[in-house]
Amino acid sequence: MADDPKQAACESSRSLEIARAVLELEAAAIRGLIGQLDEAFGEAVRLMRGCRGRVVCTGMGKSGHVMKKVAATLSSTGTPALFIHPAEAIHGDLGMIVPGDVVLAASSSGGTEELLRMVDVLHRRGVPLIAITGAARSPIAERADIHLAAAIDQEACPLNLAPTASTTATLALGDALAMALLEARGFTLEDFATLHPGGALGRRLMTVDQVMHAGAAVPRVGPRASMREALFEMTEKSFGITAIVDDGGGLCGVISDGDLRRLLNTDPAAAGSARGAFLDRAVSRHMTPDPKTIRPDALVAVALEAMERHRITSLFICHGDGRLRGLVHIHDLWGLRRK
Repeated sequence: MADDPKQAACESSRSLEIARAVLELEAAAIRGLIGQLDEAFGEAVRLMRGCRGRVVCTGMGKSGHVMKKVAATLSSTGTPALFIHPAEAIHGDLGMIVPGDVVLAASSSGGTEELLRMVDVLHRRGVPLIAITGAARSPIAERADIHLAAAIDQEACPLNLAPTASTTATLALGDALAMALLEARGFTLEDFATLHPGGALGRRLMTVDQVMHAGAAVPRVGPRASMREALFEMTEKSFGITAIVDDGGGLCGVISDGDLRRLLNTDPAAAGSARGAFLDRAVSRHMTPDPKTIRPDALVAVALEAMERHRITSLFICHGDGRLRGLVHIHDLWGLRRK
C-alpha cells in the first residue's frame, strides 16, 4: 500500500526539524571553542612547529576517525603527520613513534583506557603529548604536556550519547591547529600545489607552462608588420589577439580584435575608402605597450584570477627577461576548473 501522503509529509517535517536542531547544536559546539582557547593553543602550535619528526595523531572510536582527518589535513598543509590507532599502538605500533615526534591525542571523556596506556609509555620515552579533551579534570588532560579544551554542552544526538557535537568540535580544533601551523610555517600556494598534484584541485594548481599554447600556435607579428597582417594572424590563430615581438623575441606590445574594432569605429582614417590605407599602417602605432603578462611557473589559479580581475581573455607568458614563451586563454582555464 502506498504511503499516506499526510504521514509522509509529517515525517519529512520531523526530519527537517531534527536536521536543523543537529546543525544548531554542532554550530554552537564550534562557537563554544572560541571562549575555551587560551595560551595553551599557542604553546601547542609552537611545539608542533618545532618538532623534528612527525605529529602523531591518535584517538579511539569516533575520535580516532576524526584524528585520521586531522593527520591528513596537517600533512597536506606542510606539517608531516600520521595516525596511529591506540589499540594497535599498545600492541606493538608504539615503535612507530620515534624521538622528535609529538603526539596529538583526542578523547572526549579524557579517560580512554587505550590512550592512558599509551600516555604512560610516552612519558617514559620522553615524547611530548598534546591532548584534546572535553574534560579538563581527566586523567589524560592532567598527564598531557599541553591540554586543549574542547568541552561541549551536549551532543547533537537526541539521546545525548552518540559522539556528534564532540567530534565536530575536535575536528574544528584540529583544523584550527593546522591553519595556525600553515601560517606559522609560511606555507604558500606553490607549496600547496606541490602536495596536491592530482584531481580537480591539482589541475587548478598546475603551472601555466603546463597548459599554455607555445611555438607556432602563439599569434605574433613584428613591430613593422601592418595592421592587416596583425588581423590575419589573429584570425588564423583564433585567439582574438596577437603579440608584437621584436627581433630578439621580446614582447613589445599586443593588439586585440577589440582594439581593431574600436579603431575602425573611431579613427577617421579608418573610414570608407581610407580603410585600406589604415590597414597598411605599422601595427606598432596602435599596439598596447606593456601588456599584462605572467611567469611560466605561475599557478593556473593565479592566471585565472588575473584574467578575471583585469577582464581580459588571454595572458602572454614571458621569461624574466621579457622574451615571449607562450599564451594561455581563459577558456583553457575554465575547462580545467570544470573538470
